[in-house]
Amino acid sequence: MHPLNTSTSHISNSHIAKGYELTQAGDRYFDGLVDKFSRSLYQAPRGELRLAMLDYLLPQMLRLTAQPVLDVGGGLGQLSGWFAERGHAVTMAEPSQDMLAHANAWHDERRAAGVWPPEQLCYLAAPLQLLPQQAPGPWPLITCHAVLEWLGEPEQAVQTLASLLAPGGQLSLMVFNRDALRFSNVIKGNLKKALSDQLEGKGKRQRLTPISPVTHDEVCQWAANNGLLMDSVAGIRIFQDYLRHPSAEESDQATLLALEKQYCRQDPHWRLGRYLLYTFTKPEAYV
Repeated sequence: MHPLNTSTSHISNSHIAKGYELTQAGDRYFDGLVDKFSRSLYQAPRGELRLAMLDYLLPQMLRLTAQPVLDVGGGLGQLSGWFAERGHAVTMAEPSQDMLAHANAWHDERRAAGVWPPEQLCYLAAPLQLLPQQAPGPWPLITCHAVLEWLGEPEQAVQTLASLLAPGGQLSLMVFNRDALRFSNVIKGNLKKALSDQLEGKGKRQRLTPISPVTHDEVCQWAANNGLLMDSVAGIRIFQDYLRHPSAEESDQATLLALEKQYCRQDPHWRLGRYLLYTFTKPEAYV
């Protein structure tokens, strides 16, 4: 494994977004939006369900042998912490300085509590596009969750991720599902928006509608174009987002979680998950 620079000062100014605008590469970062991001996506039943489903699915879908992990676009640090707690040496790459600071502060609390040793996690302030130079690997396990939908060129991102994988390595990829977004708009009565298929967010101000929601077929094609083999797929939040009157009762939340677990990998239900979770493998080199 190549040595990694753990400094958080290696991001080019050309990649930094102004305020809430897109970067020059057409990507969306979340500087200035950490509180809203945390409140909207995690301090709510849907965020809790997403994390619970990852906790349930990742051990099923990945070969976990305490191998080093590159967490691309690690955000608030939940996924990096999940792997660190299970003995993996994690490098968390994230272009937003605000996100990195939030993740580091939370991780410090976990370190102080003895959940994992200080050296278990290191940080890299870099966008996905710079990782071939700053974290070339090759990596036995790469995670990239809820990142592609915030990039101007998601197809190019898959090529970059594939280039970072070691032969036999696995990629855990989670994407925002365009088909689920369309279905959700119909349920909400946004019929013309759904019919025109103008579903992308603009990446302006504090809106959190992804700028590049993708389809299952697109993900499969991009992966195949880069020699990756799909091992498994599951839907995350296949029912929760379509409830007309979500219940806050703990018993109802438990029943909903049980439903999500039961059907998250069954056709046709997984196809309408708000997120789609994949495991791809880079084939071993021929001898």
